[in-house]
Amino acid sequence: MNMKGVAMSASILTDDERAIKEVAAKVATERYAPKAAQWDADRTAFPVEERKYLGSLGFLGIALPERFGGAGAPLQQALNVIEEFAYHCRPAAFQIFEANTGPAQVIARIGTEEQRERFLPGIIAGDITMAVAISEPDAGSAATDLTTKATIDGDTVRVSGNKRWISNGSEADVYLVYSRMSDAPGAKGIGAVLVEADRAGVSYGAREKLMGFRGIPSADIYFDDVEVPVANIVVEPGGFRTLFTAFSIERLGNSTMSLALGQAALDLSIRYVQERTQFGKPLIEFQAVQMTIADMALQVDAARLLLQRAAGAVIDGEQLPNSLHVSLAKCTANEMAKNVTDLAMQLHGGNGYTEEFGIERMHRDAHGWALAGGTPTMQRTRIVSELLGRSFDQRG
Repeated sequence: MNMKGVAMSASILTDDERAIKEVAAKVATERYAPKAAQWDADRTAFPVEERKYLGSLGFLGIALPERFGGAGAPLQQALNVIEEFAYHCRPAAFQIFEANTGPAQVIARIGTEEQRERFLPGIIAGDITMAVAISEPDAGSAATDLTTKATIDGDTVRVSGNKRWISNGSEADVYLVYSRMSDAPGAKGIGAVLVEADRAGVSYGAREKLMGFRGIPSADIYFDDVEVPVANIVVEPGGFRTLFTAFSIERLGNSTMSLALGQAALDLSIRYVQERTQFGKPLIEFQAVQMTIADMALQVDAARLLLQRAAGAVIDGEQLPNSLHVSLAKCTANEMAKNVTDLAMQLHGGNGYTEEFGIERMHRDAHGWALAGGTPTMQRTRIVSELLGRSFDQRG
């Protein structure tokens, strides 16, 4: 029995939403599922020609403005497609994730019209990619400790610093670089600037050998007095809160990747425990197994419903999600994916520990999504901050 999409089908889907989900499921199943394991084993970056193929199908512009080649659809429609792809192949899903929920959304919502015209058509077509660069060697969860500088000098901006843990680092064509743009302390001095990968002074460290995310390159980026035009400034210093509010959309994409992992692990487990026999009967006949499957289903469905609530408020290109709802959804989905993939591995026994069944790959990826975009620990702090309407200083 396959439970995939049961919770989603319980909600009302329009004919368009149902149609694009079906196309996404077909492409993901037939074109990318057969390649996913090998790409993971070889740490293969998603091929450029495949990214352009996704662009030709319209998947890279679902939630981006129509005037630049996108569909201008509600965010939930993009998340539906991301889930279909992530269920089978996370590197393929990541391309759709980056375009529809990543830094391109920041440009679409708070960038200048000139920036939109310059970058969004290429992103939607799959000709270029954009990645976000926030973390640094000494500024991870404490993002406001970043030291990368973007200094305005006449008509140019000089960017200097080192970014770390950059997903699609060394592969992306443009980076949205969170930078210190004034001497004001903490968040007050932080803004963001776009830096094209081919600018003089941009270089990269060795590609990270991560536990998961093996088809999604990650590398340090070094900016050595890189010059870009002032037209590349997306947010002036003091706009850190605006940046992070827009970043909430990326967290919904992140939550969707986790949801897909949990759903896939649950579906595999439901099938396995009905087919696998021990002590003369199917595993599902054992009460302990029944309780485990029930717990997995509870966690997956809770994550799905929290995600739907948070994403449901983002209907058009002007709206931003509720920060509390986003943190609740991300924290729940991230921890669900880790827990459910672990339980799936236990239900599969030795088979779950092999690469053949794909569960160990799901578990490795689940940990990656929990670390990316704000850890569950940081989301809990945000949850309390939103509930109480106050911030907490984590410094001693």
